[in-house]
Amino acid sequence: MDTSSESALRPGAPQAREAPRAGRGRGPRGARREEILAAAAALFARRGFHGVTIDDIGAAAGMSGPGIYRHFPGKDAVLAEMLVGISERLLAEGSRRAEAAADAGAALDALLDWHVSFALSQPDLITVQERELANVPEPARRKIRRLQRLYVEEWVTVTSELSPLASPTRLRTAMHAIFGLLNSTPHSASELPREDVAALLHAMARAALAAASAPPPSAAGSV
Repeated sequence: MDTSSESALRPGAPQAREAPRAGRGRGPRGARREEILAAAAALFARRGFHGVTIDDIGAAAGMSGPGIYRHFPGKDAVLAEMLVGISERLLAEGSRRAEAAADAGAALDALLDWHVSFALSQPDLITVQERELANVPEPARRKIRRLQRLYVEEWVTVTSELSPLASPTRLRTAMHAIFGLLNSTPHSASELPREDVAALLHAMARAALAAASAPPPSAAGSV
């Protein structure tokens, strides 16, 4: 397998390229939708979904509020497409990098590098993903949750190979805790260069997984 797809946030590693997102941003209309989504993400991250109006999004995107309706039925649809897109992107690229890795250890590094890279380069999107899922209408919310579960299971599959004695439930719990760490960092004030933040997050996530791989206290105490 090819290990060249790993992202290069660790010192000395080559920068990996994300696979193209098929069907997004093609043509003037697609580009306009992407501009609207980017403007909305910045506003939602800063003010929260309920603190933003269609007129606010329009102004940030350089158009009238009613002009948004030529592209989206409403603010809910903007949020839904945004979060579906994030979830699809994380899953597709994470799966691609894990499958291209030489072994489970390299696959875990590839997954970590991808998620850290995304979180640090797209802080608005990762913040909206963390905070606003409850405001997405059904059935889009169900689709997002399904994609998120598949993404978590991609990580659990890889870490299970590295830690065969740890239960999937324990590893899954660790994954959610690690995502909380990685996703909360981008908007935190930091004087460190981005590559140093990335290396720190990678090391902390690896340490957390090592802790999850150790026997739980209940098992250790019963020996």
